[in-house]
Amino acid sequence: MADYQRKLIGEHSSIEALRSLAARVARSPARTVLIYGETGTGKGLVARLIHGLSRRAEREFVDINCAAIPPNLMESELFGHEKGAFTGAVGRKAGLIEAASGGTVFLDEIREMDLTLQAKLLSLLDTHQFRRVGAVKATDVDARFIAATNKVLLSEVSSGNFREDLYYRLQVVALNIPPLRERGDDVLTLAQHFIERFNVAYGREIRGLHPEAEDIFRKYPWPGNVRELENLLERIFILEEDDRIDPRHLPDRILRTVRAGASAVPPAPDPAPMARVGFHEATATFQRALIEQALEAADGNLQATAARLKISRHALRHQMIKLGLSHEG
Repeated sequence: MADYQRKLIGEHSSIEALRSLAARVARSPARTVLIYGETGTGKGLVARLIHGLSRRAEREFVDINCAAIPPNLMESELFGHEKGAFTGAVGRKAGLIEAASGGTVFLDEIREMDLTLQAKLLSLLDTHQFRRVGAVKATDVDARFIAATNKVLLSEVSSGNFREDLYYRLQVVALNIPPLRERGDDVLTLAQHFIERFNVAYGREIRGLHPEAEDIFRKYPWPGNVRELENLLERIFILEEDDRIDPRHLPDRILRTVRAGASAVPPAPDPAPMARVGFHEATATFQRALIEQALEAADGNLQATAARLKISRHALRHQMIKLGLSHEG
C-alpha cells in the first residue's frame, strides 16, 4: 500500500471502499472532484491522497480555504492581478490557481465562495482559462480541482446559495467520507495511532486505553469526528500523567453524553389523548419532545444533537424551524 494510502487510517469497510475509490479517481483524467464530509472527517487528507496517487504528485498541491479569505480579496488571491488593477496593485501578481498549474487545487469549504466567484470558477472549469484581475488576455491553466464541503450542496442550490450549474459540474465525481460514529472500531485504531504519535512528540509512554475508556469511545458519537478525537488525546497528553487513559481523564461532556445514551429518546406518548388531537399534532408533539431531550443531552450542541438523532445538522435545523424550536448555534 502506498504511503499516502496508509495515512487514511482505518479498517472499516467504508474506509477501505473510500481508499479504493480515491485511488481510481487519482489515476483517472478527471479534472474535478467533490468531497463530502462532516467537519473533522479528513476531507483535506483525502484530497492530498488523491493528489499523491496521481500523475500530478510531483507538482504543487495548493490548499485554499474559501471560508478563510475575505470576499473582497478572494478574486485577487485566486486569479492574481495586473499592475494598477486596483489601489495598491503596484505590480503583477500571480494567483494561487496559477501557482498550481500542473498540480492540484483544493477548494475547501466551497460553499463559502460567493455567487460571483462561483460563476468565474465555473468558467475556469469549462475552459481551463482565467483572467487575472485587470487583465485583457486569458491565461491557460492545467490543474485538477478538488472541492470539499460539509454542507448538503443540493439544499444550498435550492436555497439560492450555490449555483446549480457549478453543482452539477463538480458532482461528476463525488466521494463521501463516513463520520467516525459510523466506522465501528476504527475509533480505537485511530486512538492508538494518535497515542503512538503523541508518545513520540511529548516523550511519553502511554500504553493505550483502559477497557472502560474503550467502551466510552465506542459509544460516544464524536460530533467533531477524527479532529475531535485527536484534540482530546493531545489534551490528555498535556494535562494527565498516568501511563494509561481511563474514564477519569475524559471531559464531563463526553461522560454525560454516553451516560444519557438511549435516554435521549422519550417514552412513547399515551395513544388515547394523542388520538384526540389528531395524527399531525401528535406527531409534532413527539418530534418536539425528542429534539428537546436530545438537545439537553448534547448540552445544546446542534452537531452532537443531530448525531444522536441520526440525521444531518441541516435536517435538524429544518425540523426545529418547522416545530417552532429556536436555538442559537
